[in-house]
Amino acid sequence: MRFVYAHFPINASIGNGKKKKKVRKVDMLDGVTILRSEKVKDELVLDGNDIELVSRSAALINQKCHVKNKDIRKFLDGIYVSEKGTMVDEECTSC
Repeated sequence: MRFVYAHFPINASIGNGKKKKKVRKVDMLDGVTILRSEKVKDELVLDGNDIELVSRSAALINQKCHVKNKDIRKFLDGIYVSEKGTMVDEECTSC
């Protein structure tokens, strides 16, 4: 998932963060872990065994950060899914 913003950057903290203007809290579903990507700026990586729980967690994050009461054609700020896929085990080459 990537952060998309036009004017002001989105500040996201995983875990206990400082108090912001408006804190949005999203509880991850059981078995889903979330990490901040070190390679790509403004990216979150959701990981889990159950694809339905991972996709529902991504949808909860998207809905919580959605801009309300504005024209969505102009205000595209939010967190969106940038890539879907499965994690491949690097050690298992014959699988």
